[in-house]
Order: sequence, then C-alpha cells, then structure tokens
Amino acid sequence: MKCLGAACLVVLSACLQSTCPQNTAPGPVLDCCEGDILILLDSSGSVSSYEFSNLLHFLVDLLHPFLLGRGQVRVGLVQVHTKPKVEFGFDTYNTQQALQGALLGTRQLHGETNNEGALLLAQRLLETPPGHEAPPRVLLWLTDGVELGNVDRPIAALHQEGVSVLAVSMGHSGYQVLRKAVTPPIEAHLHFVDAEDISIITEDLREAIIELIRAEHLQVRDVTSHSAILQWRPLLIGGLGRYELRYGPDMLASGPGMEQGRIRTLSLPGEHTWAQLPDLQPNTAYRTWLIPHTEQGAITGLTANFRTLPDVLTPTTVSVSESGPDQVHVSWGPLLAQVHQYRVEYGPIPHGDVRTVILTGRENNTLLTQLQPDTHYLITVIAVHASGQERAMSVRACTQEVLPGLADLQLTSVGLDSVKVDWRAWSEGVGLQGYWVRWEEGGQSSSSSSSSSSRYLPAHSLSTILKRVSPASRVCVSPVYRTARGEGLCCTVHTHTVPAPWE
Repeated sequence: MKCLGAACLVVLSACLQSTCPQNTAPGPVLDCCEGDILILLDSSGSVSSYEFSNLLHFLVDLLHPFLLGRGQVRVGLVQVHTKPKVEFGFDTYNTQQALQGALLGTRQLHGETNNEGALLLAQRLLETPPGHEAPPRVLLWLTDGVELGNVDRPIAALHQEGVSVLAVSMGHSGYQVLRKAVTPPIEAHLHFVDAEDISIITEDLREAIIELIRAEHLQVRDVTSHSAILQWRPLLIGGLGRYELRYGPDMLASGPGMEQGRIRTLSLPGEHTWAQLPDLQPNTAYRTWLIPHTEQGAITGLTANFRTLPDVLTPTTVSVSESGPDQVHVSWGPLLAQVHQYRVEYGPIPHGDVRTVILTGRENNTLLTQLQPDTHYLITVIAVHASGQERAMSVRACTQEVLPGLADLQLTSVGLDSVKVDWRAWSEGVGLQGYWVRWEEGGQSSSSSSSSSSRYLPAHSLSTILKRVSPASRVCVSPVYRTARGEGLCCTVHTHTVPAPWE
C-alpha cells in the first residue's frame, strides 16, 4: 500500500485478507451526536465491482452506531458518475435497518468520474436555507483518487458554508488535491487505503465524525499559524441574546501566567454559530470561552483549546529545464534556512508509480532520470521543516519524444530519369507518423531547369519510385513523428542510360 505524507496508514503484515476478522459494529452511541452526513460515493467505471462492494459494507459498519432521524444524525448518499445521482436524501431513512438495506442494495452506475459535478450537487444539498440554523454537516468523500478534476471552487464553497470535509481514497494519486480539500486535522480526516484493507480505518474515521457532530461541542476549524475558526451548535433559543467570546494564550500550555490585556473579547449576536479569530501568534496554545448571555444573565458556555501552526515557509518558484526523452532537471528557490530537507515526489499523469528523491535543505535542484519518453509528469517539491511541518509546491513537466533516424537509404535506377528509393528505419517508434521524401525534379530533356519536390508517405511505406529526377539530384528521406522530424539520410543520383544501382 502506498503511503503519502500525514495520510499514511500502517497495515500490519500479520493481518491477511483471509484471516482478518470482520469488523463488528459496537452498540448504539446514545444521544451523542446531531448533524448531517452526506456520503459522496465513487460509482464510476474506474472502481471495480469488488471495490464498490467493499465500500458499501464499510459504510454499513461505519454508520451502524448512530441514532438516525431529526435531532440525531441524518445520512444522505450521492453516487459519483457521469451525471451525479442522489441515491437517497437526508430524511429518507430514520432507522438503521432501513439505512443498511439501502446501502447494501445500492447498484453501481459506472460511467465517468464527475467529481466536480458531484461536489456542486453536494453543495446544494448541504446549503442551509436562509433563516434556518445550520446543524453540524459532514461530507464524506470516497474516491479511487483517479482524475479528481477541478474541484477547488466547490470545495471552497463547502468550507465557506461550514461543512467539514473528510476523504478516503483507494488510489495512490490525487494527494495534493485531497489534502487541500479536507478539513484539518489532515491526519484524522484524510485516509489512503487499499479496498481490501478499508476496515482498518473504520473506528478512527467514526471517531473523527463523532468529534465533528458531537452535541454541544465548540469546534476549532481551519487552524493556521495566525488564525482559526470556531463553530458551535446554537445555544440561545431562537437566537435571542448574545455571545461573549473570549480567547487568549493558554495559561498552562504557554508559560507562567497570561499577561493582563492579552485576553481578547468579541461580542456576537445570538444567531451567530461561528467566529474567526484573527491576528494569532504562530505555534502558540490558545484557550477559548464561549459564554451565552440571555435576559436573565449568563448561562453555561463552552470551552476549547487549540494550538496554532508554526510559521512554515515553502519555495515560491519551481522550474523545469533540460528536458529530454528520459530526464528533466528541476530547480526551486529561494533556499530557506528553516528547511531541514526537501522531498521531491514525481510520477506520470494521470496515474503511475510515484518516486521520491530526498535532498538536504542546502540543495535547490536535482536531475530526475529514468523517465518515460513523451510523458507528462507531476513534480512536487516538499519543504520539510525541523518541526515536522511540510509545505509543498507542484509543477507539470513533459519529457521529449524519442525520434529515431533512418538506418539505411538506397537508390536504384528504373529508367532514364526514374529512381526507386528504399530505406530502413532503426525502429518503428510509437509516435512514427510517416516519411518525407525530397528531391529535385527535372528529367533528361530539361537539364536547364529543375524544381524541388517533396512527397509524404504513411508510416508503413519503406520505398517509392520517383520520376523526372534531375541528373545528380539529391534525394533525402526523413521520418516524421508526432512532435518533430527525426534525423534523415540523403543520397545523390547519377543518371545512366542503363539501369544500375547507385550508392
């Protein structure tokens, strides 16, 4: 199984497909959660029937403990294919027996993988109508990782709407897209796992979902080095009253005591369910208090702790040069003193084995060799800081096409001014399109003037006859490939009255 960054999963070698016990679902988690879970299920033709069946059984085990219905957990399912389809909506099933029957009875649609269309559909389904209070919402995206498409716009809209995005990929590509799509923390919300081993993530993924939709929980989202977003379930009935939000460095985690004045206070209207905390210090532990105020006074509120990320820098430019059929030279800059090492990951697009080169923090270029000719590659330069934090930047590159020349060229007279041209190629390259033949046309009777002529022949041609060839004409043949011409050969004709071979 391929491991990528923070989403790497460890598969115990002792647990084989034939001997691992089936995951047994625990008893119901009574009254723990309230929210909507929308499943985005890859139903395209790139998913095998075996993988699709495994995904359905995985979903049954994952969702088994939740109490269903309004005021509890609601589940919806969208199938991803050429025309994304709503298999069932949030209010369709309110018992586990009905939900499990619907999941196991879901038929694969095949077709294309229209992730962008499916995410736009999910955005509409998860959108909160004006004037309504939004429950915690989770989008669980199950994909094979192949050709994820242009999903940045719908993902950004989902994040803006307050939807938590989690992803499970059965493929080994698309890491950078999924890494940007999921809601932090990435290590809990993004998993790469083979279809036959997907049951090993059931408990961890369920705990991550419970953490997002647990009732009366102050969620900390989108933490960066200088900001964070807090989200909560409504605590004020009908939005009447106000919230007092206080936040500052954690007294125990940040040092001996908090200085007076470093605690900041925000006053928010009662209908608010989220707030952004700006201008935070990097790599600092913070404590937050959300205190609801009614006409009768303050009521019990919520607290949460979090730590901002360290300031992590990344190269601002990545460039490719000296491209050849089997190699490219990649460089980046500027060099950063905080970087412990650089990891360069590269693989063919849209899929193929991903290889890695590890370089020290003092190096800013490398030559990638043993590449496939005439192939597009995605090259990602990852700056690894001493703290373990990573930042990445990617670039596309294309290797050159192999352009073999001719191995032999022969001319044979077949008349007073006609010549038979035979040639042999070194190899029939994958991109060989045909041959160009060029010569001077004139003939014995018109020695005073001649004109240059050319002829294009298909790839299966290895000979041709030229008529009205000028005396001492030079005949050239060159192979034509998809992107350019290969190196050709030329011979000179010496006209004789008796047919004879020429060299």
